[in-house]
Amino acid sequence: QVQLVESGGGLVQAGGSLRLSCAASTRTFSAYDMAWFRQAPGKEREFVSGIRWSGSSTYYVDSVKGRFTISRDNAKNTVYPQMNSLKPEDTAVYSCAARDSYGSPWSSSEKYKYWGQGSQVTVSS
Repeated sequence: QVQLVESGGGLVQAGGSLRLSCAASTRTFSAYDMAWFRQAPGKEREFVSGIRWSGSSTYYVDSVKGRFTISRDNAKNTVYPQMNSLKPEDTAVYSCAARDSYGSPWSSSEKYKYWGQGSQVTVSS
């Protein structure tokens, strides 16, 4: 069983930045693709960004391209999304997720084996 623990959420003004982190309790962290999803009130969960197990490739939903950057440190078992130029519509609960089944669409949440508890990000206008 792998535990994912997120930190770094909070309240920020529009145009500001936040960096979340997700720490994994496993020695095999480098075997997992990692992703971030978010869910705003009254909306379905949405894929935000993903990074391959090796760190060689990253993926983003169109709405955050150019503003968010995902990275990982396999030595620290941690994945980071750096979120810049935040907008009120970025307000949501952000959750990290891990999968070891490669090749399926990043947005297929059912393919992720482990999930974090979620971290609230609120962007004020």
